[in-house]
Formats: sequence, structure tokens, C-alpha cells
Amino acid sequence: MKILAVDYGDSRTGLAVCDASELIATPVTPQIEERSMGKVANCVCAAAAAQGAQKIVLGLPRNMDGTEGPRAQKSRKLGDMIAEKSGLPVCMWDERRTTVTAAGILTENGTFGKKRKAVLDSVSASVILEAYLDWRRHHPDEA
Repeated sequence: MKILAVDYGDSRTGLAVCDASELIATPVTPQIEERSMGKVANCVCAAAAAQGAQKIVLGLPRNMDGTEGPRAQKSRKLGDMIAEKSGLPVCMWDERRTTVTAAGILTENGTFGKKRKAVLDSVSASVILEAYLDWRRHHPDEA
């Protein structure tokens, strides 16, 4: 199944997609550079259609203690909008530390400055997607 992952941010939103066999998560560029939640939802739905996605995984920014704050509420609202507009199932996925992991990946690859800013959120989305795909492999009856 092709799955689109979303790392929602205030000014940039990153996307990643997996292949139909769910083995490889690939960042989608360019990132969405919109502030309006409605416009972000429209862009995500368009990307899902263009990629042939059958499911969307949306990062859920939880606090380090597992609680949810205002940012998580915004992400849940976006998830509801995307589900309604796309007709696709939307799975909320814990995204704690994904940006830190993505930054580490980019540092290891020598990506800095403007190039880093242009892909950081999409690489974060691929980290979210990889975690979700790993979970699906180990929980096939729950996914």
C-alpha cells in the first residue's frame, strides 16, 4: 500500500511516501510552504492523489511526557480536514524527536544551510513514515 506521511509545521510541512511494498520511505520535495491550515490540507490531499496514496500518516507532536498540547490539537484538526477532503484514512503517529533524527541524518550527509532548510521537514516526514512502516511490519493485524 502506498502511504503518504506528513510532518506538519507552522510555516513548512514535509511529506514522504513509501513504495507499494512498504519497504522504502522517500522524502517528497519541494516541501509545502503554507501557513494556512486549509491550504496545507489542500496541498496534502493533492500530493496524496498525485502519489496514489491509499493512507496518510500525520505526525502527532506529543510532549516528552506523552501528553498532548496545543500543537497536537492543531495536528488533529488538520488530520480531520485531510480525512474529510481526501476520503483517505488518516493515522496520527507520535513524532517525538523526528526532527532531531532528521537533522542528524542531514548532518551525516553534509547537508547544511539553505539546502538543509529546504528538505528538513520532508526528511522528518520520512522518519515518521519509517517508524510507522516498522510498526506495521510487527503488528500486521492492527495496522
